[in-house]
Amino acid sequence: MTTSSPLTREAAFGTAIAAPPRIVHIGLGAFHRAHQAWYTAHAVDAAEWGIAAFTGRSPTAADELAGQGGVYTLIERAAADDTAEIIPSIVETHDGANLARLRELFAAPETAVVTLTVTETAYRVTADGSPNITDPAVNRDIDALRSGTDPETVLGRLIAGLAARKAADAGGIAVVSCDNIPDNGALVRSGTLGLAERIDADLREWIAAHVSFVSTSVDRITPRTTDADRNTAEQLTGFADASPVVTEPFSDWVLSGGFPAGRPAWETAGARFVDDIEPFERRKLWLLNGAHSLLAYAGLLRGHHTVAEAMADTECRAWVRELWDEDVRHLPASLDLDAYRAQLEERFDNARIAHHLAQIGMEGSTKLAVRIAPVVAAERADGRSGAASIRALAAWIALQLDGLDIHDANARGIAEARRSPNPVRALLAVVDGDLARDADVVAAVTLAKDRLRPADAHAVV
Repeated sequence: MTTSSPLTREAAFGTAIAAPPRIVHIGLGAFHRAHQAWYTAHAVDAAEWGIAAFTGRSPTAADELAGQGGVYTLIERAAADDTAEIIPSIVETHDGANLARLRELFAAPETAVVTLTVTETAYRVTADGSPNITDPAVNRDIDALRSGTDPETVLGRLIAGLAARKAADAGGIAVVSCDNIPDNGALVRSGTLGLAERIDADLREWIAAHVSFVSTSVDRITPRTTDADRNTAEQLTGFADASPVVTEPFSDWVLSGGFPAGRPAWETAGARFVDDIEPFERRKLWLLNGAHSLLAYAGLLRGHHTVAEAMADTECRAWVRELWDEDVRHLPASLDLDAYRAQLEERFDNARIAHHLAQIGMEGSTKLAVRIAPVVAAERADGRSGAASIRALAAWIALQLDGLDIHDANARGIAEARRSPNPVRALLAVVDGDLARDADVVAAVTLAKDRLRPADAHAVV
């Protein structure tokens, strides 16, 4: 009987030599490893660009990868088969609380790029991008940064690193948010400057002058890894990988902004650099993410568990297509929308990617506000009902009224809304106050929520 070897940089590549760490990443997780780390590994100048990755909340991912020298198996799961490759671009992994190493890396002139994948709620900002000073963690960070101790939030840690770079006179740097947030670069810039202003006016001015905040649109479906996936990784490579990643063959990355200290040649791996990112953001947020939200909530109501299961339901598929019909009316035709829709439908049908609806459904109140609500407003402004987009809101509200047990940062507001004399209106207000003040929208949501599930279906919560 033979046993496979553990996955290490030496075993996989015959050498322990790694690229120098010139990118700092905050939010080490599966999506980062399927996306930004993959693009970096495939860039023509990959040997010059290593990633030092820090976790967000739990140190688990860093601990798992540390024993492997940062390398891991990426499994691309197509409809027909799996392929695997070893990704070497992550050269250091750290617990996010390791502020000593974070400051050291930021202070190094060779460090040129900071990327983030942390979700919108982790930035702890208000709707206008200002720091949420009602958040106790934000206030603790203000005190910590003023006293020179270690902050705990994402933006607090980012500012700690930038302060170290300023003190070292290491020059400009690019901060690149890779979260599904409209105009994510501007949001992170606003939150960072707003927080820095409360700590040190000189630091705030230095950041404004020397740090670029790049906006991005990112796209690659990356489900959670299972034990079966670990077995697959070992079968395909011969290495026992403690932390492989599974993803679809498709990937997309669009970036807009400057890089004062340089960057990898990501365009040689397929990334696109554009002057105006907004149309690409809206296409992805509305067509892909919006359809995912509709499938998550309507699919759960109809007893489904995954995107592919929901798409196999002819009713759900028809609702997705109707949603897309509304979306494309408010997007430029230059985005090749027919081809994009066809590609999305093929991706959603890939039953070998187990993209769980309950996972997609997390943080629904925040996601619906950017994925669905703007299309309802645009449709109604043009004199149409917005019925297909309203259906997505109705499905989320129906599940909330059923007692949906999926994490949402607005859980307290949702619980209060459920107890309201008019819970439909109150829940709608958690997503979008303007829509909640429109009596016709409230009536449409109320009617739609009772037409979403077959009589014999039971919600999966």
